Amino acid sequence: MRERIGLRRQPCSELEMLGVVQSIQEEKQDAGFGEMGGDYRLARELSDLQQLRTLYKPQLPPCLQGTTVRVEFGDATIAADPSAKVPDAQFITDHPAVRVGVVFCGRQSPGGHNVIWGLFDSLKVHNPKSVLLGFLGGSEGLFAQKTLEISDEILATYKNQGGYDLLGRTKDQIRTTEQVNAALNACTTLKLDALVIIGGVTSNTDAARLAQIFAERKCLTKVVGIPVTLNGDLKNHFVETSVGFDTICKVNSQLISNVCTDALSAEKYYYFIRLMGRKASQVALECTLQSHPNMVILAEEVDASKLTLFDITKKLCDAVQARAEQDKYHGVVLLPEGLIESIPESLCICNNLAPLQEIHGLLRKGVSADNISGQLSPWASALFEFLPPFIRNQLLLHPESDDSAQLSQIETEKLLAHLVEIEMNKRQEEGTYKGKKFNAICHFFGYQARGSLPSKFDCDYAYVLGHIGYHIIAAGLNGYMATVNNLKNPVNKWRCGAAPITAMMTVRRYGNNPSILRQPALRPATVDLKGKAYDLLRQNATKFLMDDVYRNPGPLQFEGAGAGADARPVILCVEDQDYMGRIKELQEYLEKVRSIVKPWLLLPTFSR
Repeated sequence: MRERIGLRRQPCSELEMLGVVQSIQEEKQDAGFGEMGGDYRLARELSDLQQLRTLYKPQLPPCLQGTTVRVEFGDATIAADPSAKVPDAQFITDHPAVRVGVVFCGRQSPGGHNVIWGLFDSLKVHNPKSVLLGFLGGSEGLFAQKTLEISDEILATYKNQGGYDLLGRTKDQIRTTEQVNAALNACTTLKLDALVIIGGVTSNTDAARLAQIFAERKCLTKVVGIPVTLNGDLKNHFVETSVGFDTICKVNSQLISNVCTDALSAEKYYYFIRLMGRKASQVALECTLQSHPNMVILAEEVDASKLTLFDITKKLCDAVQARAEQDKYHGVVLLPEGLIESIPESLCICNNLAPLQEIHGLLRKGVSADNISGQLSPWASALFEFLPPFIRNQLLLHPESDDSAQLSQIETEKLLAHLVEIEMNKRQEEGTYKGKKFNAICHFFGYQARGSLPSKFDCDYAYVLGHIGYHIIAAGLNGYMATVNNLKNPVNKWRCGAAPITAMMTVRRYGNNPSILRQPALRPATVDLKGKAYDLLRQNATKFLMDDVYRNPGPLQFEGAGAGADARPVILCVEDQDYMGRIKELQEYLEKVRSIVKPWLLLPTFSR
């Protein structure tokens, strides 16, 4: 094993740190940093904890240590580059200097900076002449060819830090013809051997399409995807979890637990807390398993049971009443932000269009907000007029770039608290509820956690994925995503690999017309209502609801035995989704069978 080269020592003193900050500011200004719509020129003044975290060196599994890595190929799959040769295994010993571009293409997620760090380290270890260019301002910076050459000095104050402020981010898509052409032109002009896209479901879908188009147009740039998203919905046979999910859930779980303690102390408030999570309720489920609030309403449950808004309200009111019968007038309820999209889909379907989709369609046609209600279908209009004015206004916001609702701006927690209050007052007037007045306090825990210092797990995981990203490039692969399996175990037992993004994609129909197909895409991994994690929740649901078994995991821990620094997400540990590990074990058994069974010893059998 050879010593790493091309790396400078970490800044330790305050004067050294200030010198690094000044140098970084000058390099960013020279690169035009700040012209993509954000003020990126602010000095970085790190706290003692932040400085201490910059000194932490993430661990690498044995397979990535040293300068010689054995690449073992599995069965042939359909990748973006059909001309790629796929040998059984090879040692990559030739590492010519390469030029690699990297871009943040999703919402900021703790650990993103460590992906760049791991990629940079691996590039420089294998060839100090290799160059890593970061695109400033996300995909907009890619289109405009705004770059910053990454150096160890540039990285010094961003190692193990949260946010995406090293490079920044803007739009979340590289999809239109104009955008694809701009990306291809940038990669060609800058003579990039590879483009690494850091992001979630949408960004990696775009990465796969970009890889295919680059290959079709004979562009030499290979495209590599890295699974980084706080929602935890980029999960499949190959990807056990995404970078940032662990941190988000740990930070939110502490906040939730603090609220639980406050509720138990005052004994007079119900707290309705909305959490991040668009199509999938993974964050809400994980936080529930970590902090044990009284209730959680998962979007997947609402979809599966076809619950209406009134059904959900009744369910919550019945829980409030049951607790009141035990003289408990407090509680904590968790909701995913994507819940609002599930409610209208099961509440009223008219001509295969849900109310939100109808509203977005009218907004795209230029219909003013004041005239929306009159042009909705009868059921959608009735629902729209039933909702409180503040929710109606939020539903009228223009959709996101991927045509989804601006869920972070729709206060579902206030809507449900409002409806529960109305129903509880009604029950009190009718004499069916004889307890104290219902009081609610609402919170949205969204942006508070996504800029957090990443957990030790996310620091290690992201850094390892960055290293794998380089080895995908060195192997000449296009349209692949870096993967790590066996994540619930210590780093020295992790299994590193890569898989074609196309192997993770599916095609779905539009409505009931089988002749109309959508484009292949990665789909958000929703909570599996037949899975082990959800089953664990169901087993404890009654106890959580009635017994106030609140659990406080405490703040993020970075070191110390027994302090939770090495704790993994509950979902990750419970589901035990080591698909690639089981495949490898199966291959080993088949090899044993092959060695035992001798074909020439098999005798023919005859029957009448």
